[in-house]
Amino acid sequence: MKYKNLLAALFCLVCFSATAQDNFLLARQFVLHKGDTLNVHLLGGDQFKIIDEFKYDAAKTQKFMLYDNGKKINLMTTAKDSASPIYSGKLLNQGLVMVELVRNVPPTPIDREIYAKYLTDEGLTKLAESVNNSNQQNFREKKICYLKTLVMVDKNTGGDFDKPTGQDYEIVLKRNPYKLNYGEDVVGALLLKGKPVKNTSIDVFLRTISGTIYPQRLTTDEKGEFSIIMSREGAYMIRSVITKASTTNEADFETIETAFTFVFNSQNDSPNSFKEFGMGDLH
Repeated sequence: MKYKNLLAALFCLVCFSATAQDNFLLARQFVLHKGDTLNVHLLGGDQFKIIDEFKYDAAKTQKFMLYDNGKKINLMTTAKDSASPIYSGKLLNQGLVMVELVRNVPPTPIDREIYAKYLTDEGLTKLAESVNNSNQQNFREKKICYLKTLVMVDKNTGGDFDKPTGQDYEIVLKRNPYKLNYGEDVVGALLLKGKPVKNTSIDVFLRTISGTIYPQRLTTDEKGEFSIIMSREGAYMIRSVITKASTTNEADFETIETAFTFVFNSQNDSPNSFKEFGMGDLH
């Protein structure tokens, strides 16, 4: 088998004040065997650098699905509040398994300087200027996160990752990352309400086994598609965000975010625990 168990959940829990951070799903192991337990964590952080873990919160969850061997399983019927990891279940089939979560983040106050930097990093210079020129100390951001993660169970076969799931803002992979070799491309598409989003930024964050993070910013083409050359092994997060000034009094800004995680690995031997990644134990 081309792949053996690869642990790619790389994080250190840190307490910090509210910031504009990414949300994403990450499996404790991305390459598993039939009968193993799949653990999926809901995380937040800045480019895999500063990361927080969130417990399952039914009140903030709009959709929570598992796609396994052609079956669609509604995890909201069995998920428990305050669960961490947010999903833990035995794998009964071989092939690719995808977990999907839609999370609503209520208006959160974020420090002006931090938020201005976030907007600048996203290329939203006019919004950043309006924040910097304001007398407000904090700005309230309301966010909806559309998240996916893809794992492999023994075999790199199966679908679901290459089909839209109906998220308002979503990334769809058109090539199976678990079938690729060095130098080949992961090809994907960015969709807004089911339609391609052209000429829009896509960020790719790769975290290698050594812990080094490689960021890359791409732009979707006229078909809303993008491609990533698989030149390094590790955990990948593809994400895109849209932020705009709010039209209601509930928040100052509204953000929608989509993020997709998976692993690329071509070696036969790989680290298989948090300690081997130098990140300590997961509790």
